[in-house]
Amino acid sequence: MVSQKVTVTNEQGMHMRPASVMSQKMTTFTSDVKIVFNGNTYDCKSVMMLMSACIKCGAEIEIQCDGPDEAEALKAAVEMVESGLGD
Repeated sequence: MVSQKVTVTNEQGMHMRPASVMSQKMTTFTSDVKIVFNGNTYDCKSVMMLMSACIKCGAEIEIQCDGPDEAEALKAAVEMVESGLGD
């Protein structure tokens, strides 16, 4: 398993569109991709799970990836969050 902490820079946080973009990208990986936020773990391949996390701008999250392509999945997830999740 690999993980990295990152700060959400998107002004709107994890609302519907960024959650959808993140989910679609993460489903291309075989590895499990999770976000840990406020002591809870959320599946990055589920739009509803991501939206239910209520992640706001400036929040620090930890992205965890576990599986055969974990390094690539982590790199892609971190890049997405750092780039503003498509917003």
